Amino acid sequence: MQMKRRTFCLGAGALALSGCVAGGTGGTGYVAPQFDIVSDPGFDAWVAAFRPRALGRGISAGTFDAAYRGAGFIPLVVERDRNQTEFTRTTQDYLAITASDERVALGRKEFANYRDVLNKIEQRYSVDAQVVAAIWGVESFFGTRRGTIPVISSLTTLAYDGRRADFFEQQLVAALKILQAGDVAPSNMVGSWAGAMGHTQFIPTSYLAYAVDFTGDGRRDIWSDDPTDSLASTANYLHKAGWTLGQPWGVEVVLPAGFNTGLAGRGKGRSPSDWAAMGVRAATGGAVPNHGSASILLPSGPTGPAFMIFNNFNVIARYNNAENYIIGVGHLSDRLIGGGPIKGSFPPDKAGMTLADRQELQRRLTAAGYDTQGSDGVIGAKTIAAVSAYQRDHGLEVTGQPSLALLQALRG
Repeated sequence: MQMKRRTFCLGAGALALSGCVAGGTGGTGYVAPQFDIVSDPGFDAWVAAFRPRALGRGISAGTFDAAYRGAGFIPLVVERDRNQTEFTRTTQDYLAITASDERVALGRKEFANYRDVLNKIEQRYSVDAQVVAAIWGVESFFGTRRGTIPVISSLTTLAYDGRRADFFEQQLVAALKILQAGDVAPSNMVGSWAGAMGHTQFIPTSYLAYAVDFTGDGRRDIWSDDPTDSLASTANYLHKAGWTLGQPWGVEVVLPAGFNTGLAGRGKGRSPSDWAAMGVRAATGGAVPNHGSASILLPSGPTGPAFMIFNNFNVIARYNNAENYIIGVGHLSDRLIGGGPIKGSFPPDKAGMTLADRQELQRRLTAAGYDTQGSDGVIGAKTIAAVSAYQRDHGLEVTGQPSLALLQALRG
């Protein structure tokens, strides 16, 4: 096979749950890997067979041929698709990434920079500005991690691979329709490994359904450095999914002693006054105001933080149904407008370590010459490598896994 090397960055949003997040600390930091675009005869044959199907669905020959000029098979896209659960993040770890000090600081800055635009978007679509901004932050680190993989190549690679052939061919046809409409040139249609695009990581079918031209320049440009169309498109998505302006996604609460945890769970709604009668209080004090039917969520079990969630929680779920994602977006949205960290305590991890323990471990490893590149307490590839190196150098079994015994050894 003939190989042509190009450098691409994975889009952060599509991978947020699998660990490739632009955290910058704790060994989870964003890395721009090298990807090979490969000239593969099987890929070329698939494209040739796909061409009449695409033309039969309204794609012009000119659009098709221009889109595939220079396109090719990307092996690492297939690898990424088959290893999406490589990392499993607890809610505590996920929040440490999505609401890190770095992300909150940048988010507050960008929220202020684009406040006028976001206010206009809020007025147009009746979706709270901070929530739109939070999705921007989680999906692409406020536009700094949008991905640079050619979308036609990535989607064709995934359709050709065949694991979810129908889905990715549907996305591919949608991407060709976007090109045909003139919203973006083929060379500028880039995104994540899975074809998610722009500041808020729209897949092509979502783009066709929800993208808007808020700037009025005649193009729904989610690829521009200007995030306006992306932010408005996200607001349009949430609006059509049923967003209620002014209703919180959720509120952190404190449960009374002896609370029946069998009452908790999505879909087990009661009025806030009913929960208050059971002794449920806002973490900031007092009863939670009546924002409609609400459920109690215990994402880290009965000893972890508790949340009273409302219908807007389910609306965010339409964007991404992963529970950690929804909480991450919601919590970041609160932080952008001055809210503080989660008040409740998370239980120790499976190794019996608290967040403070993991942070201390990272600091001590770095001080000992095994750089974890930060100390946010999230165990990512850099921390695992540092632990492995320390264990190897000190004659220990090389597991790469943090432990209280390892922390004690580092304390000396």
